Amino acid sequence: MTTQESFKKRVRARMAKTGEKYNAARRALIEQASQHPGIEPTVGGRVWAAQPEHSDEAVREATGRGWDAWVDLIEAGPVADEGHTAVAAWLQDVHDVEGWWAQSVTGGWERITGRRLPHQMPDGTFTANRSQTIAGLDREAVRALLLDEDGRAVLFPGHDVELRSRPTSKSLRFGMGGGVALIDVAARDDDRTVVTVSHAKLPSFDDVALWKDFWGDWLDALAAGVDA
Repeated sequence: MTTQESFKKRVRARMAKTGEKYNAARRALIEQASQHPGIEPTVGGRVWAAQPEHSDEAVREATGRGWDAWVDLIEAGPVADEGHTAVAAWLQDVHDVEGWWAQSVTGGWERITGRRLPHQMPDGTFTANRSQTIAGLDREAVRALLLDEDGRAVLFPGHDVELRSRPTSKSLRFGMGGGVALIDVAARDDDRTVVTVSHAKLPSFDDVALWKDFWGDWLDALAAGVDA
């Protein structure tokens, strides 16, 4: 299957779901991808449903091929329809691409061909990430609030937040918002603390923007509490 045919397949899937005509469905998918910085709906005459995480120069330097060459090779290969794991393994076993780059090339191919949207994981769910470095934040106090049910009610008013990891875990895992939020609070030597949130298992593309905004505001509130 060529890249163009793969994108057409995704257009037809949207048509079946929404009832839109072909041109409307195609335009909606390209506009959806174009809402993200750095995404170009067409590159070199090839329709890209979404931009890969790494530039053409970076992937060429690391693997010896640029994105067009990798997409053509994977699409013409024997495992293109067998899923992310099979393609990554094929890149490693047959084309000697080392593990991390095999995963990255597979993910980039999935985005370019419309098999995966930005922030989408191999299982079809989406992940929203946020991080902020805050001076003067008390790491232990924040962890204590996160581990305490009443403390979580203060940190996340109006949200049902369930602890799903051991209290001693370096990163704390919570069920919330239809997904799973992994929160890491790491103290640095210069009186600064890095708070990182990875909100995974979100059901839809639209949920990413919503939760990125939520976590951005939440991190700003943590910083404001230090300054108060």
